[in-house]
Amino acid sequence: MRIVVQPATVEALPDLLPLLRGYSSFYGAHPADDALLAMARAFCEGTGGGSQLVARAESGELVGFATVLWSWDTATGSPLAVMEDLFVLEGTRGRGVGRILLDACAALARDRGCADLAWETAPDNARAQRLYDATGAERSTWFAYRLPLA
Repeated sequence: MRIVVQPATVEALPDLLPLLRGYSSFYGAHPADDALLAMARAFCEGTGGGSQLVARAESGELVGFATVLWSWDTATGSPLAVMEDLFVLEGTRGRGVGRILLDACAALARDRGCADLAWETAPDNARAQRLYDATGAERSTWFAYRLPLA
C-alpha cells in the first residue's frame, strides 16, 4: 500500500471528520462534530499549537492521521514534540500506516529542532504498544493524570 503523508488542510476536513470520530470512539469519548472540526481547523490554520498530519492511500482515501503538539521539556531545556493522537482506520491497520505516520511526526519534530518526540497510549492498547516498542522508543514509567476543569 502506497501512503502519502501531508499536513491536514481545511479542504480535507470532511474526509478527516470520520477518522477523528473513530479515534474519539476508540477511547470512549463522544465530542460533538463541531468541536472536532473546530480543533482540526485550528491545526490547519496554524493556531492549534501543533500540526495535524493525514495519511492518504493511492485511492485518495484518508486512512489515518496524527496530531503533534509543540511544547518544552523543562528537564532538558529543549523543545519537545508530543504526539497527541495517532489513528489508522480499522481495515488498514497492520499494513505500516501507523509507522509511516509516526516517522512523519518524528521528522516534523526534528525539523522544528525538538530533542524528543513523546506520546502516551492506553494500557490496554496492545496493538499500538507493539508498534511503539518496535520503534526503539523507551517506555516510560510515568503515570498520566488529567484533572477535569468543567
